[in-house]
Amino acid sequence: MTEGYSVVNPETVSKEQFNTCETSVRKLTERLGATELRVNQVLVEPGEVTTPHTHAETTGEYDGTDAGNVETAEHRGQEEVFVALTDGQIAIEGDVHDVTEGGVVRVRADVERNLLNQTDDRTHVWLAFGAPPIGTVDDFGSYVVTDGE
Repeated sequence: MTEGYSVVNPETVSKEQFNTCETSVRKLTERLGATELRVNQVLVEPGEVTTPHTHAETTGEYDGTDAGNVETAEHRGQEEVFVALTDGQIAIEGDVHDVTEGGVVRVRADVERNLLNQTDDRTHVWLAFGAPPIGTVDDFGSYVVTDGE
C-alpha cells in the first residue's frame, strides 16, 4: 500500500464465512489500510440470509431522529452504507427492499438490518462501509444480533 491511498481488487482477497451465518465476506479494511471505517464485500448466494443485527451502543433515551438529542441520549455505534454491485435485497426492520445495481442504502446504527437473496438465479454482491470503526476487523465491532421481535 502506498501512503495516503490504496487500490484493492476484492477478487484478490480470500473469502471468509460470517461467524453467524453461511454468507461469505471479503474483509477489505486491512488491505485498504482504512483506519476510520470498516469495508467489506458481502456475497449473498441464492437462498441465503445474513443475520439480522444492529451496531448500536445506546445509553439514555434516544429521541428517534438521525440527529439524536444530546441532552437526553448518547447514541453511538456504527452507521453502515451498503452499495449494491448487482441487484440485491436488504431487509430493514424486517421489511425487504429490492435495490437495483448501483443503489446505495444508509442504515443508522440502531436500526435492524440484514442482506438476503430471495432469488434462485445469481449471487448478490454488496460493498458495506461502516463508521466509526468500532471493535476490530475480526469481530465487526458491536454486532448486536436481534431476536426478531
